[in-house]
Amino acid sequence: MTSMDTTPDSDRGDTSGNRASLHQRIIRDIEQRILSTEWMPGDRIPSEQALTEQYGCSRMTVNKALTQLAQSGLILRRRKTGSVVKRQDTRTAILAIYDVADEVKSHDLPYRYTICERLQRHPTMQETTCPGFREKEDLLALTVLHLADDEPFCLEERVISLSAAPDAANESFANLAPGAWLLNHVAWTTGEHRISAESSNARVSKLLKVAKGSAILVVQRLTWRQGEPVTRVRLNYPGHQHRLTADFTPIQGLRPTS
Repeated sequence: MTSMDTTPDSDRGDTSGNRASLHQRIIRDIEQRILSTEWMPGDRIPSEQALTEQYGCSRMTVNKALTQLAQSGLILRRRKTGSVVKRQDTRTAILAIYDVADEVKSHDLPYRYTICERLQRHPTMQETTCPGFREKEDLLALTVLHLADDEPFCLEERVISLSAAPDAANESFANLAPGAWLLNHVAWTTGEHRISAESSNARVSKLLKVAKGSAILVVQRLTWRQGEPVTRVRLNYPGHQHRLTADFTPIQGLRPTS
């Protein structure tokens, strides 16, 4: 019979000589691997037994760390198959991040998208404001038109940090639109939604096939990873075709979300 190790972790110290809480160290190490994209959404986390042996601690400590990571939304725990890196979609958001393709399909309409513009550039002065991209940082700017039954549904104007998502530089986005691709490949920690009603300018009007000055619903989203911007996107919807609905529950301790 295998005996359970009940030695308090605080009595062990850790291999770096720092007597800080081992469970916090495990959280920090796993979080870093996820946020650095070393571990991608869907990747399997080492088992509790493997982590117990790696850190020389009790299984209870590992369980506590994994539980906290699951509560923060970084991993998904499964009883029989083990823990995996969670796809970064809603993160307890009051307004969830939806894939535009799913929005279209919810109306039982055929969906497709086209990349109208793709440009690698540095940030504009507006994009460097609080908190924004760093000056001289390499960005990928994309304009994407989403169509429902071959009619304009949403115009996406997105900027991606290539330091946060370096693989985006060589990604064609032929199989996944940029927003869906980011959800599958890049982890983030905080975000923000800004929603407004605006009048369409000439460029947006032309692409959405609406009259200049028409009312449009604008959803702007910013996401960060440990304080560094990941992506900034502006979604333009023809106002006469769309309404915004968000379901929510009284969850305690909501973080800033996107």
